[in-house]
Amino acid sequence: MNILLRAAQLLCVLLIVPPPLAAQTFRERLEQARDASRQPAAHVPTLPAGARALRDIAYGDDPRQRFDVYLQAQPHEAPILLFVHGGGWANGNKDNPGIVENKAAYWLPKGYILVSTNYRMLPDTMPLEQARDVARALAAVQKRAAQWGGDASRVLLMGHSAGAHLAALVGASASLWREAGAMKPRGVVSLDSGALDVPDMMQRPRIPRLYHRAFGSDTSDWVAASPHHQLTRDAVPMLLVCSTRRPDACPQGRTMAEKARSLGVAMDVLPEDLSHTQLNRELGLPSAYTDAVDAFVRRQLR
Repeated sequence: MNILLRAAQLLCVLLIVPPPLAAQTFRERLEQARDASRQPAAHVPTLPAGARALRDIAYGDDPRQRFDVYLQAQPHEAPILLFVHGGGWANGNKDNPGIVENKAAYWLPKGYILVSTNYRMLPDTMPLEQARDVARALAAVQKRAAQWGGDASRVLLMGHSAGAHLAALVGASASLWREAGAMKPRGVVSLDSGALDVPDMMQRPRIPRLYHRAFGSDTSDWVAASPHHQLTRDAVPMLLVCSTRRPDACPQGRTMAEKARSLGVAMDVLPEDLSHTQLNRELGLPSAYTDAVDAFVRRQLR
């Protein structure tokens, strides 16, 4: 009897849609579901044999201004990968599933140190200030690198989704890392950002609401938070990875790479037939994709 009652209740939930939800578009409901999946969750990444983690190292006073460091037992002058998580500028965490495991398994045995950082998020902190947090984390990593057996002069930024936008913005705008007291990073790997050209994106007829929440309506804010518009001759080399299953990321990457070439900045676009999520989670697994990203990383950090 209880089973039949539960089944009837579930059927009612499926068939009866509350008025506020019914007014939403499918895209908005999908967007909310994706955002919810990015909420911070308790998770301890599995590390390769002999590796260890230093957790919640502060680079500022806010509880979100923390990063985790993953390293082998005795690194020596090791290059450093600084990773910035995604989550629509409003969600996510430095140790969410899919961020650390495969990257640590691939790069730690090769002698790298992996750092995964948090940053303050919406609604309290807008993307430009989030990028300043990433720059502050960069400065703190460089300052502490020798303590971990790392090389402060060889740090590369890597990020996914919103984190890809933030990493690219720091790499494009020398003023961001200089104001934070950081040294110039060696490069950026941007994993499927749809916000490389913010003004262009914001003026399209149909975009997800998360972009409106992140960038607002002020066109000057769009320009200030746009890697494409902040790109100068002082920008670092970048690899712009993009999913060919999305309509926005690869075209923005190609346009930004064209501008970079005109400025004498090395920038490559790597289209991949993988989903937005797969580009993050599968990086580090054996594949031509991982090999291509690793080749760029080695060139910049040699």
